[in-house]
Amino acid sequence: MNFKRFYAVFVARNLEFIRDRGALAWSFIFPVFMILGFAFVFNGQKPLYTVGAMNNPAPTAMSYFALDEALIEMVVIVDEGYATRRLGRHALDLLLDTANKHYWVNPLSPEGQVLERLLQGSGAAEGWQRTEISGEALRYVDWALPGILSMNMMFAALFGIGYVIVRYRKTGMLKRMMATPVTAVEFLGAQLASRLMVMIVINIILLMGLWFAVDFRMEGSVLLLALVFILGATSLISIGLLVAARIANEELANGLLNAATWPMMMLSEVWFSMENAAPWIQSLSLALPLTHMTKAARAVMLDGAGFVDILPNLVYLTAVALVFLMLGARFFRWE
Repeated sequence: MNFKRFYAVFVARNLEFIRDRGALAWSFIFPVFMILGFAFVFNGQKPLYTVGAMNNPAPTAMSYFALDEALIEMVVIVDEGYATRRLGRHALDLLLDTANKHYWVNPLSPEGQVLERLLQGSGAAEGWQRTEISGEALRYVDWALPGILSMNMMFAALFGIGYVIVRYRKTGMLKRMMATPVTAVEFLGAQLASRLMVMIVINIILLMGLWFAVDFRMEGSVLLLALVFILGATSLISIGLLVAARIANEELANGLLNAATWPMMMLSEVWFSMENAAPWIQSLSLALPLTHMTKAARAVMLDGAGFVDILPNLVYLTAVALVFLMLGARFFRWE
């Protein structure tokens, strides 16, 4: 690879993007609009009490709290660690383990304190072990922010690479590039590096601005979060490169790119958790790179996860990037 040719294509692509004021502005406006909108809309309290139960079937609300079943939602949970994290975020108001006579409560949760008094007043939990799990409430905007940032990168990666290269091919620019010393590897590498740099810079600016606007939660390492976004963006860009490897029709490219983006947007836990979905849908979700980027980013930002904790997600994103980059370079054509 000749670095001078690579750098020339890299600079040209960056200048092209910066001069497209509409695309540049939309890259900032769309995620800010979505995040501020969710911060405003989902600013209320939960209408019902939510109690986690470590047994199946779950205990009845009347027998333990002397309340009507309609007032308490009983959620059966298998993983204790997952349940206690939800309790610390106020996603659960109380956690019961009737088999081992143990209950967990968040002392910072008003709903949890009410349920604990009702539990003690009913006498059903007499002699039970009590454990406190402290933590502040997790706003929906905090939960949705990693997914929205990942989704914004997905659109920028797929359409910013796939659609652009198809347009180059249709207008004959790639045919003219073929007459230059630039190789396919240099051209594709410059496109990938340019798009990756633009996406990372935009995300940094967005995160800095949103920090003051919504004061989002950030428990983990910023450098680890950057690694997640870099690997995630690379994997998504590689998919865009594969889509654009041979296609010369913009309508077909638009259809294929939409066919790739919509399943990821709906099944990658950007807007809602997939924990209650059918098992086959959960398996399908785990096959999508956006799911792994969103899960890893959310784990770092909300749980303070370390490198080892999200290593499976990083390995998957790296594998997707390598496979699709090799396929894209293999099938790429100038004309």
